[in-house]
Amino acid sequence: MTDGGGVCGDVCVLVPTLNEAETIFNLVKNFVSSGYRVLVIDGHSTDDTCKLAARAGAEVIIQTGKGKGQAVQQAFATVKDEYLVMIDGDGTYLPDEIDVVLKPVLAGQADHVIGDRLANFSPGAFTKLNLLGNKIINWMFRFTYGRSLKDILSGYRAFNKNAYKWIELDATGFEVETEITVECVKKDLRIMEVPVTYLPRQKGAATKLNPVMDGARIGMTIFKLAKLHNPMIYFGMLGMLSMTSGIVVGIYVVNEWFHNVTHVLLTILATLLVIAGLQLFIFGSIANMIVALHYKTVREIRRNIIGAQ
Repeated sequence: MTDGGGVCGDVCVLVPTLNEAETIFNLVKNFVSSGYRVLVIDGHSTDDTCKLAARAGAEVIIQTGKGKGQAVQQAFATVKDEYLVMIDGDGTYLPDEIDVVLKPVLAGQADHVIGDRLANFSPGAFTKLNLLGNKIINWMFRFTYGRSLKDILSGYRAFNKNAYKWIELDATGFEVETEITVECVKKDLRIMEVPVTYLPRQKGAATKLNPVMDGARIGMTIFKLAKLHNPMIYFGMLGMLSMTSGIVVGIYVVNEWFHNVTHVLLTILATLLVIAGLQLFIFGSIANMIVALHYKTVREIRRNIIGAQ
């Protein structure tokens, strides 16, 4: 880990917490002893998380709302440091690897760095269900946004000030990592992944993540945000669903007609579903052209800003 001087004074380590008394003291102490400023945003813990974090040297703020996403939104609005490192407070990441996560940002190679847990995880760090869910969600992201990232759900990340101040978040729960990554793609920020160690949670430190419910929310977040980044995927899938439904109903109607049974209302429904599907495809194509123009404009703005600096 970097010494206490130099760049440490320009870095804020952000730790969103909720009932992390088992791990927070050692986590904060590791960063503070190396000269980093630590900001703990606490989600109304009922244990000694806040007291232990403050004793270890962190600045502790009680979040105004609920959920990890809201805590991150509040932190991004509050922090003013040149660089920001975000890490979960559950002890599953190594503070000593902050140099690995920070290096590409400090070197100007990236605006946002993601610590790839899947590159080096310890036995027991993932259940089979969690590991499968992560792979499915990463594949969904790759398919939807066209960016090959290995671990979009990682809680160990680094940002420069331009990135974390430009990111606009709405998610209030565990979908926040997904939304951060989507926002970085949307804003054409430079993203890099670096391998980090991922450890099992300590005994007594229960997880707040529900693999099924939160996984479903994350998947829906990827799909819903697609309409602003890749509208053809979003509206194309809806259009395909509508057209397929219309065709299935139409086949049933035709089959019944051959048996001298007429279904007027179902015929109208089948026609409307097919037409709606075609319109959704057309709308998706037009929206795709608008989004492409938007990204071109964003790139030009970034190029001009960098040139002015």
